[in-house]
Amino acid sequence: MSKLTDVPKRILIGRALRSDRLGQTLLPKRVALPVFASDPLSSVAYAPGEVLLVLSIAGLSAYHFSPWIAAAVVVLMFTVVASYRQNVHAYPSGGGDYEVANTNLGPKAGLTVASALLVDYVLTVAVSISSGIENLGSAIPFVVEHKVACAIGVIVLLTLMNLRGVKESGTLFAIPTYVFVAGVFTMIAWGAFRAVVLGDEMRAPTADYEIKPEHPGLAGFALLFLLLRAFSSGCAALTGVEAISNGVPAFRKPKSRNAATTLAMMGLLAVTMFCGIIGLAMATNVRMAENPGKDLVHDGVPLGPDYVQHPVISQVAEAVFGHGSLLFIVLAAATALVLFLAANTAYNGFPLLGSILAQDRYLPRQLHTRGDRLAFSNGIVLLAGAAALLVWVYGADSTRLIQLYIVGVFVSFTLSQTGMVRHWNRLLATENEPARRRHMIRSRAINAFGAFFTGLVLVVVLVTKFTHGAWVALLGMCIFYAMMTAIRRHYDRVAEEIAAPDTPSDDMARPSRVHSVVLVSKIHRPMLRALAYAKLMRSDTLEAVSVNVDPAETRALHAEWERRGIDVPLKVLDSPYREVTRPVIEYVKSLRRESPRDVVSVIIPEYVVGHWYEHLLHNQSALRLKGRLLFTPGVMVTSVPYQLQSSEVAKKRARKRQEWVAPGSVRRGPAERAKESSPPT
Repeated sequence: MSKLTDVPKRILIGRALRSDRLGQTLLPKRVALPVFASDPLSSVAYAPGEVLLVLSIAGLSAYHFSPWIAAAVVVLMFTVVASYRQNVHAYPSGGGDYEVANTNLGPKAGLTVASALLVDYVLTVAVSISSGIENLGSAIPFVVEHKVACAIGVIVLLTLMNLRGVKESGTLFAIPTYVFVAGVFTMIAWGAFRAVVLGDEMRAPTADYEIKPEHPGLAGFALLFLLLRAFSSGCAALTGVEAISNGVPAFRKPKSRNAATTLAMMGLLAVTMFCGIIGLAMATNVRMAENPGKDLVHDGVPLGPDYVQHPVISQVAEAVFGHGSLLFIVLAAATALVLFLAANTAYNGFPLLGSILAQDRYLPRQLHTRGDRLAFSNGIVLLAGAAALLVWVYGADSTRLIQLYIVGVFVSFTLSQTGMVRHWNRLLATENEPARRRHMIRSRAINAFGAFFTGLVLVVVLVTKFTHGAWVALLGMCIFYAMMTAIRRHYDRVAEEIAAPDTPSDDMARPSRVHSVVLVSKIHRPMLRALAYAKLMRSDTLEAVSVNVDPAETRALHAEWERRGIDVPLKVLDSPYREVTRPVIEYVKSLRRESPRDVVSVIIPEYVVGHWYEHLLHNQSALRLKGRLLFTPGVMVTSVPYQLQSSEVAKKRARKRQEWVAPGSVRRGPAERAKESSPPT
C-alpha cells in the first residue's frame, strides 16, 4: 500500500526533505507577517460587521456608539500587542501562552491555556473559511448553494498546501495577504479623499434601507449589556494575535526581535484597517441586521427571506470604488482569498502547539514528529479533520460559528499575562542591576495591565455570549482538558511500569526453561527454515504444532513428516470449528499453566510477497496469531520471514527510489548532518 500511495503523495506535497534542511524553512519577517498574522489582519473583513449587527438590535440610533466601541477595541489591541512583545522576548522557544502559564502558574493553568488555544485554532479555520465562502458567494451563487462542500474543499486545499511545508505555504499566502492590505488602505485613503477634499456623497447599497429594531428604546442596563455584547463581537479582530508567540521558532535569527517587530507591524495594520472600515461604514450609511430579511425595510416593506446581506467591507468598497469597478473586483477577490488564507494562522499554530504538548506527554507522541516536508503533518491533518467536522455540523454559517469564537483566545490572553507578571516577580527577586530592574518593572506593568484588561474582557465575553454559543467553546475546552489529562496519566502509568529497576527483579531473572513451538501448516521452504532456526536456539523443549482443520491434509502432513524423518515431534491440535488461532492460543496458555516459570517461544514461518494486491490473496493468519499472543504473558513471538521472488524485485525498486528520496525518513528536527568520524590512530 505504501508503494500505491507514494506517487500521489510526492505529487501533492513534494519530495521529502532532510532534517538538516530545517534551517532553510525559517521565515523572514516579510513572509512571517502573512503566515502568522493573516488571521487578525483578515478579521477586519467581518469584525466591523459583527459590531453593527449587534447594535442593529436597538435600531439605527445605536450606530453612533460604533466609534466608541472601535476605540475600545483599539486600546485592547495595543494592550495585547504590547503584552505579547514581552512574551516573545521572555519565552522564545515557541511554547507561547502554554509555556508561560505552565511555567509560572502550574500544569493545570497550562493545560487550561492549551485547551483554549486548541479550540480557538479549530474555530479560526472554521470561521475564516466559512466567512470567505460567504464573501465569495456574493459574486458566485454556486458557492452559496453548496457552501458546506465548498468550505470543506477549501480546507482540503489549505491542508495540502501546508503539508508542503511552512516556507512554501508562506510564500504562496504572502501575495494575496499583501494585496488585501493594500486594497483596504487604498479604499480608506480614496474614501477619505472623496469625502474630505472632493466633497462627494458616497452611499452604500443599503443606505436607503431602514432598520426595524428588535428592542427599541433600550436604556440603562439593557443598553449597557448591548454595548458590551457589541464590544465582545468586535474583539474578533484580536483573534490570532497569540499565534506569533507560538511561532517564534519559525522566524529567522534574531528570532525574538523579528517576532516582536512582526507583532507591532500586525497590530498597527489591523487597528488602522479596522478603524478605517468602521469610519467609512458610518460615512456611507451601511445598514446591517441579524435577521436582514425581516429587520431591513425598504419603503415600509421587509426585504424578505431571499435577500442576501453582503459584508460591511463589500458595501463600503462598492460605495467608494463603484460597483463593478476594477478596484472593487480586486478587493472583493482579495478579501475572499485572504479569509481563506487566514486559516493558515491556525495551520501554523495548532501543529506546533500539538508538538509541544505531545513532547510533554499530553497528546499522542505522533503529533511531535515532523513529516516528509519538515512540517508537523499529523497535527495539520488533525486540525483539518476537526475544522471540517465543525463546518459540516454548523452548515458553514459564520454567524453561528462566530458566537463560539473569542472565549478561548481571551482565556489564554488572561492566564498568559498573569503568568508573565509572576515571571517578572520571580526575576525581580534576584536581580540587583538598576537598569535591568527598571526594564523588568516596566515589562511587569505592561503585562499586569494586559492581564487586568483581558480578564475584564473575558468576563464580558462570557456574560454576553454564553447563551449565544460560547458554552460550546467552553465544553470543547473541558473535553480537551479531560482528554489531555487522561493521556498524560496513561503515559505516566506506562513509564512507571516499564522503568528499569535499580535492584534485581523478576524481569532480570533467567527463565527456568524455554519451550519452543514451531507452527506448521504444511511442509514447505518457509517451514523448514523456521525449524532450522528453532534448532539453532537450543531450547530445552522443541516441538512442531499443527492445527487439524482438514483431516486429509493433516494425514498427508503426518505421512510427509515421517517420510522425511524430521527429528522434531509433531503435535496436532484438534479444531472442531475449523479455527486456527484459538487452538494455538489455548495450547500456549496450557503450557504456561503447567510451568509458570518457563518461557514459551512461538516461532511463526512467514513468506513475504512484494505487491500490495498479493496480500489480499492470503489469509494473514500469522498476523492474527501475533496480535493475540501479544496479550499472553511469558510468550515470545518470533517471525521467520521467507522472501519470495516478488519481494526481492520490490526491494530492488525501493532501493532505486531511495537514491533520490527517502520517504518518511524525516521524523524529527532540527538535526545536524552527521560528521564523518576520523580514522582510529
